[in-house]
Amino acid sequence: MTRTRYAARDRRPVASTVVLVAVLLGLPSLSACRDDPDDTVRIRIATGSPTAVYHAFGTSLATILNRELPNVRAEVLVTAASVENVRLLKAGEVELGFTQADVLPAYPGPDPPVVAVARVYDDLLHLVTTAASPIRKLTDLAGRRVSIGAAGSGTEITVNRLLTVAGLDDAGLHRVQLGLDDSVSALRRGEIDAFFFSGGLPVRAVAQFVEDTPARIVDLGEWTVPLRRGNREVYVPRDIPRSVYGMDPVTAVANPNYLLVRADLPEDLVRQVTRLLMERRAELAEAHPAAGRISARSAIATPPLPLHPGAAEYYRDSKP
Repeated sequence: MTRTRYAARDRRPVASTVVLVAVLLGLPSLSACRDDPDDTVRIRIATGSPTAVYHAFGTSLATILNRELPNVRAEVLVTAASVENVRLLKAGEVELGFTQADVLPAYPGPDPPVVAVARVYDDLLHLVTTAASPIRKLTDLAGRRVSIGAAGSGTEITVNRLLTVAGLDDAGLHRVQLGLDDSVSALRRGEIDAFFFSGGLPVRAVAQFVEDTPARIVDLGEWTVPLRRGNREVYVPRDIPRSVYGMDPVTAVANPNYLLVRADLPEDLVRQVTRLLMERRAELAEAHPAAGRISARSAIATPPLPLHPGAAEYYRDSKP
């Protein structure tokens, strides 16, 4: 397949190209580093935990962009995930990032600094404990020590809302802010009684935990409707079937994920990123099955954020 270059079609002197890229991208940080070739543009992708879907997805996407857009250098950043990713995008410290829909403002305003490339897949909120634990339903967390996700993560946002609607705010529950890997380790050592994590199926760290430790995933299906009533209608019930972790099926609270982009990135660049996101779905799925669940039709469902004009142009022309 022909490699597509997003930059201006005419060839210009090197100095003019540097100026043009800097102007189009809005900030000097988006232009090439001093050690880069003069026409190279960095795309920093904010992801999440190294053992979660955002990181696997982002790493595969970076590989594709580096291979197929010769004037782009893409790199992946490990972060606390959704909340931090949105903050980094707004601060101009990254160009792309993943987030859960529920961390976005309900009304972003007429000219948001961050817009969408695509809705990519749904996160499912896991509540994981050991098989010997007395925790069999959400309200059994009262008085327990529970990891609610890393500070700055989408998991933390969703869990705090869930605990509120379940009436657990004053139930003596001790909230610990740990990322996924630290949550798994803490549960193994008996330092916490359970942990939450919101991620696409399967979550590798959860799969590894249940493979060598008798474990239970708690059903959360009954809480979807109460969550929807008080926190926008982004939450839906989704099943975690036996085939995912080899455990009894349960229903989880699901939440859409978006791939976001800085609003000031050039339209042609974002169009090419969107094209590769859609055309390389099979390759992305090899990195993680959730990354392969993107469809061109569902990708455009990104409320409350608008699509970047470059992404919108791609979807319009491809007629999803």
